[in-house]
Amino acid sequence: MNQADEAAYIERLRRSGIRIDREGRFIHEGGEVTHDGFKRALYRWLDRLPDGRYILRLDDKRYAYLDVDDTPLVARAARVDTDGTVWLALSDGTEERLDTATLIADAAGTLRAKVRGGRLEARLATSALAALPDALLAALPGGRDR
Repeated sequence: MNQADEAAYIERLRRSGIRIDREGRFIHEGGEVTHDGFKRALYRWLDRLPDGRYILRLDDKRYAYLDVDDTPLVARAARVDTDGTVWLALSDGTEERLDTATLIADAAGTLRAKVRGGRLEARLATSALAALPDALLAALPGGRDR
């Protein structure tokens, strides 16, 4: 097998058949992945290549592609500390400080934020939006009318 054939073969092998739906659930062969340990592993491996493709990464050379319907993570809830720090409860079971500088609204008015050190994006669900401070939302385009 020549080098080009080998590279094409590896690319085919990297197609996992796994996708993340709009609600942040892993789907494989039409069914939701329900095994808690396996889901935790998939979330832990979740990453993005410099070209923007989402992957499940074991290390620099071992990874598989996955499809993402919207964002790879969903902020399902938010809480605000007494000092005003906003924390997001993500679909992977972790909690992460919201970097308000990364908040953007897409064309439909859906808020998104960068997470995991800016490598991934999370869509803020309505339940998370409801907990955000009015002053923060008022500063965004469209204000609190989301």
